[in-house]
Amino acid sequence: MKKVLLCFLFLFAAAPRLFAQDNDLLLAKQYAANGDPQKAFDIYQKLYKQNNEEYFTVYMSSLIELKKFDEAVTTAKKMVRKHPEEKQYNITLANAYTQQGQVEKANAIYDELIKNLPPDQAQISMLASLFYQNANVDYAIKIFLQGRKLLKNEQVFSYELINLYRYKRDKAALVEEYMNFLPTNPPFINQAENTMSNLFEGPVDYDILKAALLKRIQKDPQQTIYPELLTWQFLQQRQFDMALNQALAMSRRQNDDGANIFELCRTLVSNEAYDAAIRGYEYLVSKGKDNSLYIPAKIELINTKNLRVTSGKYVKEDLISLEKDYIDLLTEFGKNANTVFAMQKLANLQAFKLHKIADAKALLEDAVKIPGVRPVLLASCKLDLGDVSLLDNKPWDATLLYSQVEIDFKNTAVGQDAKYRNAKLAYYTGDFTWAKGQLDVLKAATSQLIANDALNLSLLISDSIVADTSGAPLKIYARADLALFAEQPEKALITLDSIDVKYPSNSLTDDILMAKARLFIQQKNYADAVPLLKKIAEEHSFDLWADDAVFMLGDIYENQLNDKEKAKIYYQKIITDYAGSLYINEARKRFRVLRGDKNEAAS
Repeated sequence: MKKVLLCFLFLFAAAPRLFAQDNDLLLAKQYAANGDPQKAFDIYQKLYKQNNEEYFTVYMSSLIELKKFDEAVTTAKKMVRKHPEEKQYNITLANAYTQQGQVEKANAIYDELIKNLPPDQAQISMLASLFYQNANVDYAIKIFLQGRKLLKNEQVFSYELINLYRYKRDKAALVEEYMNFLPTNPPFINQAENTMSNLFEGPVDYDILKAALLKRIQKDPQQTIYPELLTWQFLQQRQFDMALNQALAMSRRQNDDGANIFELCRTLVSNEAYDAAIRGYEYLVSKGKDNSLYIPAKIELINTKNLRVTSGKYVKEDLISLEKDYIDLLTEFGKNANTVFAMQKLANLQAFKLHKIADAKALLEDAVKIPGVRPVLLASCKLDLGDVSLLDNKPWDATLLYSQVEIDFKNTAVGQDAKYRNAKLAYYTGDFTWAKGQLDVLKAATSQLIANDALNLSLLISDSIVADTSGAPLKIYARADLALFAEQPEKALITLDSIDVKYPSNSLTDDILMAKARLFIQQKNYADAVPLLKKIAEEHSFDLWADDAVFMLGDIYENQLNDKEKAKIYYQKIITDYAGSLYINEARKRFRVLRGDKNEAAS
C-alpha cells in the first residue's frame, strides 16, 4: 500500500513538470513555424538539458538550422559515447559532419557501420531505416545490398530496394531489381507495370527494360514472366505487331488455349491496331473447333474486320465480304443464344451500311425470339429493332419496342437510352412538344452522354419554336437528321440545303452547319468538315454547338490530321472558354498529354 501511495505521489509531483515540457515543446514548434528559429532553439536547448534522449533529435535539428555545426558535432559525439550500441547517434553525427562540410568524416562513419553490419535481417532493416529517415537513401541501399551478401540471399530486401530505387528514380536499378523479384513473385507483375509506367518518361527508359528482358530471356528461356513483361513493354511503345509476335511465340511454346492472346487482341482493338488483332484472332481460330475460344475468337475476328472496314474509307465490296463472313458464321453455328451478338452486328451492317432494311429487320426479329439470351443483350437487340422499324417507316412499331425496354429497365442506363430513342422518334416525326417533355426529364439522366444529348436537343427544339411557332423549318431539319442517322448522306445534304431556300430567315444556321460537319465526318471527309466547325466556333461561339465544334476540331487535328499543335489550341479553348462543357475533363486530359505531362501520358 505504501509503494502504491509513493508511486501515486511521484506521478502527481511529476505531472506539472511534464505538462510544462509539453507546453514548451508546442511553443518552440510555433516559434519555428513563425520563422523565429532562435527562440525555438532556446526552448529546445532547455528541454535537451532536462532530458537528453527525448529531445536530442529536435535539438540537433535546431542546431543545424542555425548553422551551429561545431556544437552539433560535439553534442552528437557525447551521445555516441554515452550510447555506443545505438547506431542512430552515429548517423546523426555523420549528418552533422556533412552539414559542416566534412563529407569524408561522414562517409568514414557510414562505411564503418556497413563494415560492422551484423548478419541479422532485423538489425539490417533497422539500420537501413535509420539511414532513410535521415534522408540518406544511397547508404540505405548500400546497407541492404551488404545485408544480402552477409545473409547469402539475393532475394531478401527486394521490396525495400524496389521502393528506394523508385524514390531515387534510378530506373536501371529498379528494372534489375524487378527482374530478380518477379520470377518468385509473379502476382506482383501488375504492380511492376504500374510502377514503371509512372516512372518511365520515354523510349530511352523502355529500351532499358527491353535490353534487360532480352538478356534474361536468353539466360532463362523457360521463365514465362519475362516474355509476358516484354509483351507489355511493346504495348507501351505502341509496337503492336511486336507485342503480338512475342505473345504468339510464348503461346506456341506453352501450347496453351490462347487466353492471353484473346485478352491481348482486345487491347489491340481498343488501340485501333486492327490488323494485329485480326492476326491474333486468326491464330486462335486456327487452333480448331475443340478449343474453348474458337467461337468467341471467330466472332471477334469478324467484329474486328467490321471495325477495320467501318473506321476508314471502304468500298461496297468490303461490306459485302464482311456480310458474307457473318452469314457463314451463322450457317456454321446456327442462330442461338451464343450467336445473337453476331446476328445483331450483321443486322446493323445490313441496315445502316448496305441499307437492306428487310433483311436486318427479319434477323433482329429472329434474335429477340431466341430463348436464354442475356437480358441486357436482348434489350439492345430490341432497341436496334426499333431503330430498323423507324428506318422502315413504321414509327408505331419502333415506339412499342422502345417502350418495352424502358418499362423493363426502368431507372437504368438501358431504360434511359430507350426513353431517349422514343423522344428522338417523336422529334423525327414532328411531335416536338411531347419530345421536349421527355427530353427535359432525361436532362437529369445518370448517363452524362444521354443527359447532354437530351439537353442539346431540348434547347434546339425550344430555340426553333420560339423563332418560328409553326416549327416548319425544324421539321425539315429533323428529316435531315433522320437521314443522317440512316447513313443516307446525299438525302441528308439535299434536305439541309432546302431549309435556307424555303425559310431564308430561319434560326437553324449553326445547327445546319453542325449537321453538315457530322455528315462529312461520317464520310471521313475531314477537309470539308473542318471549315464548317471553325465557322461555328468563330461565328456562333455562344450558341448551342460551340463547345462541341471546338472539341471536335481538337479531336480531328489530333487523331485524323496529325497536327498536335492545332489540337492543343482547341483543347485549351475548351478549358478557358467553356468551363461548363461536357468535354472539359477530356479536353484537359488530352491537352496535358499533348503538352507532354508524364503522369497524364502514363494514365
